[in-house]
Amino acid sequence: MPEQYDVLIVGGGPVGLFGAYYAGVRGLKVAVIDSLSQLGGQVTAMYPEKQIYDIAGFPHVSGRELVANLVAQAGQYEPAYMLGEEAQDIALGDGAPHVITTSSGRQIHAGSVIVTGGIGTFTPRPLPAGEDFLGRGLEYFVPSIAPYAGQDVVIVGGGDSAIDWCLMLAPVAASVTLVHRREQFRAHAASLEQVRSSDTRIIINAQVASLHGEATLQRAVLDVKGEDPQELDCQQVVAALGFTANLGPLREWGLELHDNRHLVVDSAMRTNLPGVFAAGDITDYEGKVRLIAVGFGEVATAVNNAAVYLDPDAQLFPGHSTDTPHEVAPVPAGAVAG
Repeated sequence: MPEQYDVLIVGGGPVGLFGAYYAGVRGLKVAVIDSLSQLGGQVTAMYPEKQIYDIAGFPHVSGRELVANLVAQAGQYEPAYMLGEEAQDIALGDGAPHVITTSSGRQIHAGSVIVTGGIGTFTPRPLPAGEDFLGRGLEYFVPSIAPYAGQDVVIVGGGDSAIDWCLMLAPVAASVTLVHRREQFRAHAASLEQVRSSDTRIIINAQVASLHGEATLQRAVLDVKGEDPQELDCQQVVAALGFTANLGPLREWGLELHDNRHLVVDSAMRTNLPGVFAAGDITDYEGKVRLIAVGFGEVATAVNNAAVYLDPDAQLFPGHSTDTPHEVAPVPAGAVAG
């Protein structure tokens, strides 16, 4: 028997998880598929320890806590999770359920699809010098601060991720050195000022020329503009050089794109394909604002309109959540990055 769902959500980040909860509110059987091995999308992969300040009702919340809460919220309705898989092909149902084929070859029959893929599949830009040390001292993300306790850390980059990781690691690391190839930084000014006011050493107009060590990383050699090369003792290097995003197989679905990277939707979050909706950062329309908070509202809109697509006699607005008793389910073991 094929796997059958009312809604397939493509993307297991915060917006997709809230969509799974809201689909449960509407009484819909829902599955969530994500190419990452753990839930939370970009938040889990890139900044689980970072404090997020623009989620309604939370003065601040870490990325890890936000994802855990969303998983618990969705868990009330027992969504199916398909992690480490890509939604590759879609055969539109034309009145029947759509058939989505995944990267593992499984076929999912879904009456509707909601794409919440954020920026799509994202790949870190590599550090040209020292790829041999990946996993042995060189990393591109910081899912946990524990491995950096008592270590000499070099962070490479000038954007928000580099600055955020400086602020995160400074309290636990033996030392933090920030290396940036320019004088100007792209990061938020207030965060950059915090780094400048801390004990973090900042080296500008410099690039990592090579990494050295035996079993693990021991030092980095820098090319510094107008100066002799510098050697830094370090056991950890975090390269925050940005990432490339790719819509991947979604490009082949026939979806209308804007700027070749966002899905065009209307006010009901419908794409140009029947029964296929989208929400979150992956969408585009006039006046679009890319915030998690906005994505939460968009996915609720998408789910409600998907419910009407599935059953034209259904009410678009289901009522308020306070009208229905809720029980919070525990977080499934291993669902969220530890």
